[in-house]
Parts: sequence; C-alpha cells; structure tokens
Amino acid sequence: MEYGFIIISGVLAALYCGLILVYRYWFVALKPFEFSTALEPAVFFSIIIPARNESANIEKCIQSILAQNYPLYEIIVVDDHSTDDTAELVLRLANKNPQVQLIHLKDFLDGQSTNAYKKKAIEIAVEKSTGSWIVTTDADCMAPPHWLQYFNAMILTKDPVFIAAPVMFTLNGQFSGQFQVLDFLSLQGITAAAVSAGSHSMCNGANLAYSKKAFEEVGRFKGIDHLASGDDMFLMHKMKKQFPNRLAYLFSDEMVVATAPMPNWASFIQQRIRWASKADSYKDKKIVGVLLLVYLFNASLLIGLLAGLFLSDILFWTVWVIAIKTLVELYFLWPVARFFKLEKSLILFPVMQPFHIVYTVIAGWLGKFGKYQWKNRQVH
Repeated sequence: MEYGFIIISGVLAALYCGLILVYRYWFVALKPFEFSTALEPAVFFSIIIPARNESANIEKCIQSILAQNYPLYEIIVVDDHSTDDTAELVLRLANKNPQVQLIHLKDFLDGQSTNAYKKKAIEIAVEKSTGSWIVTTDADCMAPPHWLQYFNAMILTKDPVFIAAPVMFTLNGQFSGQFQVLDFLSLQGITAAAVSAGSHSMCNGANLAYSKKAFEEVGRFKGIDHLASGDDMFLMHKMKKQFPNRLAYLFSDEMVVATAPMPNWASFIQQRIRWASKADSYKDKKIVGVLLLVYLFNASLLIGLLAGLFLSDILFWTVWVIAIKTLVELYFLWPVARFFKLEKSLILFPVMQPFHIVYTVIAGWLGKFGKYQWKNRQVH
C-alpha cells in the first residue's frame, strides 16, 4: 500500500513539476507590448463597473479612471442592490463629471432573482453604452494611468476583438493578504504563460476589454447566464470559439490593475470556492485536465501528510515531494514576481506551502459539491 501511494504520488509530482517548468519557459518567452506614442486616441471605451456595497472603494476606483491620460471614454456604474451609500457616492461624482453615469440593476429585474447578477449588470450596461469597445473592471480596483491608451494602441495595431490584461493584489501587511498575493501571482503567471504558448485559457474580469460588436455576435452571456461566476473566462472562451485568432493579452507592467485582497481567511475561501465552482463547466479538455492534475497532486500531498502521522516512510516521501514542489514553483514564480515587482514577497513562499495545499483541496471540493456566500448572497 505504501509503495503504491509513493508510485502514484511520484507520477503526479513529475507531471505537475513538468507542467510548471513549461509554464516558466513560456512566461519568460513573452515579450512586453510596445507601441508608438504617436498613435492618436481613436477608440471610444465604455467602462462598466458592477458594484454592490462598495462604498469603501468606488470613489477611488472611479477617480483612478478619471485620471486617465486618454479622452474618449464613459464610465457606467451598475449598482447591484447595494444597502450602503454606494449609489449616492457615484451620483456625487456623476454630478461633477459628465463621463460618469449610474444605473440601478433593480430597475431592470422587476423584482426577479437570478444566479448571475454580475452578468446581468454587464449586459444592461452594454445596452446603455455608446462606446464601440467595452472595458470591465471591479469596484474595488485601481486603474493604471495609461490603461486606456494601451488598450487603444493594441486595438489599432493588432485588431483583436478581446483583450485580457494583468491584475494583481496589493499588499496589506496581513498574513492572509500575503498568502493571497502569492497565490494570485501564480495564477497571473500561468495566464500569461498560456497566452505565450498560444492558448488563452484564463483571464480576469477586473481588467478586460472586448469589442461591443463581437459581444453581440457571440450572443452576450447566452448559454452561461445560469452560472454565478465566469463573466470573464467563459465569455473569453465564447470569443475564442467564434474568433479563434483575434484574442490578445496585453502584457505590460503599465497595464496592471491593482485590487485589494480579501480582508480575512473566510472571505478568501468563499472567493476561491466561487472560482472553483465553474471548473466542471469548462468545455476545453486541456483546462479540465490541468485543473484535475493540480487538484489530485495537492490531494495526494495532503493524504501523504495525514497518513504520515502513522507511516514514517510516507511522511518522509511526502516532505521531499513538497520540498521539490516548492523549489520548482519558486523557479517559475521568480520572473513573474519580477514583472509585478513583488520579488520580496517570495521569501514567505515556503512558509505558505502547507496552507496552499490544504486550501486547494478544500476550495476545489467545496467548489464542486458545496455552496458559498458572495456579496451577502447564498449561491448554489
């Protein structure tokens, strides 16, 4: 039994570490996007921000967009049944800035509930928008100064219909926040590496842009509008199917949208369960295969640690595998951390490893079989 476990665990470890090394190769090969500063503003952007109880963040988010060095845009905030003063704060800004407008989601639902409030909010905002391109971000995000300028340049030079761009958590001085930064660092690295390898597999709705015409041509969120999550990745997969060669990733440190990590462990786990809940809805077998490998490998390590309480050989083997996993992941994360200017954060990475293994297994399991709370709503 012990040798059987060691063999299975070893095979999973070899496959996983090989995958991580491949990701590193492709991330390093990715070249930053550059363009001529002589390019004139040509694209009118409609920036859509769904917001629910975001009074602590919404003003800073909008102000970061109003500070753009780009003239052609509008900001549409969709208030999703907020019970705080989110709407009042947006109205105050709208009265001073004609680019800003507020929509109340409740005015379009006729009292009906849905499992996908965010997707509904985006669709309604797109209907009200005047821009030829949609940009989405979250109410707790901060946009970089040249954000729209870079989107404009990529559209003019590459002619895509969908553009994903990097996102990163800010450091808040807490252990849970540091953990989230390191975890998210790996996700962002894999996102960029996959694009470099020719496969758009992941993206983040906090930093997306897509053609309004293309959004309509793929049927908006039709077919995925029953899912609470996935307004970003599932839409990207629909775009990829209909426009296979017109997806782009805007790889530049000038394009990083910043957002705060979850304030505590409980909200972090709920967020990750929400992300994991869409895993079995992916139609791309390669993505499903990667997610399954990652889950099984981490599950084998957790089983090994628990079994090691009684079987010393399995404990010794599992500790060595975790050590190798940590070194391989650090090798991958170093160039990623350098891109995001987070090299110092890697010092804590080995300490975070046991927590990462446990959370990966728990979040993956509950994402498939459990329920979760998000924005004070119970999601099935």
